[in-house]
Amino acid sequence: MSLKAEPCEACRADAPTVSRDERSDLLQQIPQWRIVSEAGVDKLRREFTFADFAAALAFTIRVGELAETVNHHPALLTEWGKVTVSWWSHKLGGLHRNDFRLAAKTDELL
Repeated sequence: MSLKAEPCEACRADAPTVSRDERSDLLQQIPQWRIVSEAGVDKLRREFTFADFAAALAFTIRVGELAETVNHHPALLTEWGKVTVSWWSHKLGGLHRNDFRLAAKTDELL
């Protein structure tokens, strides 16, 4: 099953983070995303480009609506012609399979 088709699951504070091997496999399904580390926390990040601020803002709203449906919220930076989306599991302080699922679902919103 592809990531975008997988349902998100409730994430518990004791849920396992994805392993290095799992990350490599999952990133193949979302090749435009990269893993970045901030203050020791790994996050999935992608920059989306748009023709203007209005289009970037509309996309930000769609991502926010997706986040609300699954109660899992990314960091969103909206600028003129660009939106940066970062997914990670706050409770885990790292990456869960849900983050990869939501990255794939974010790509669908474009």
